Amino acid sequence: MSITPSNENIVPLIKRESILASLDRGIRADGRKFNEYRPLSITLGYAKKADGSALVKLGDTIVLAGVKVEPKEPFEDTPNQGNLVVNVELLPLAYETFEPGPPDENAIELSRVVDRSLRDSKSIDLSKLVIEPGKKIWTVWVDIYVLDYGGNILDACTLAAVSALYDTRLPKVVKEGDEIKIIKEEKGEKLPMNFPVVTVSVAKIGKHLVVDPDLDEEGIMDAKISLSYTPEGRIVGIQKTGIGTFTLTEIDNVETLARSVSQKLFEELKKQINIQ
Repeated sequence: MSITPSNENIVPLIKRESILASLDRGIRADGRKFNEYRPLSITLGYAKKADGSALVKLGDTIVLAGVKVEPKEPFEDTPNQGNLVVNVELLPLAYETFEPGPPDENAIELSRVVDRSLRDSKSIDLSKLVIEPGKKIWTVWVDIYVLDYGGNILDACTLAAVSALYDTRLPKVVKEGDEIKIIKEEKGEKLPMNFPVVTVSVAKIGKHLVVDPDLDEEGIMDAKISLSYTPEGRIVGIQKTGIGTFTLTEIDNVETLARSVSQKLFEELKKQINIQ
């Protein structure tokens, strides 16, 4: 858990009491149910110079992901496997407490969670990113930029990364005898994706559990658990943030809630980015 605060949003006491009163009535301040996400829109191909890209709007949160692929020498311990690198930047324009300079602990934490969810799930078939066995492979760079912070950037970052990867095409590779040529100006095959991954974040606010907390809800939450899932419901990532605690019963309830909501996100992904 990061020690650097990413959200110093001070929620006035009267607003805090209003949010809690709404939750006690079974509805959130913005009218959503506890298991509802904010409106989601995904625009593929937003960054024209990238090999793949996606702009994700989740309520007031806006995230842009871009993918570049480059031929590299493989690592010695994985000679027949491509490589994946994920970076997240919290741009100063996104929120008043985000600062310019090297990534802070929050950005590094986000990068690692998204990377781990993609890598450990084998969402990308890295074995198919080999250009020449033992000599040359594709390295896939996923750069994620938080443009506007309205709460729950982790879920938005995962959605943006997955969408951009599905939008990515590798440069054309031509084999002429023993020689292999890479034509960067021409697009070849799609990135070898096995399946998408989604992350569902559940915040604990008092005695209530809500998915996709917005900025104000994050400002008053006790803690949050984020779970990453594959389409068949396999958990491939877990991250806890905040200083509050969860009971074992609450953790079970969080997982049940997140698992159910994850299927709705997969349906939305299929509809918006046309996953077969």
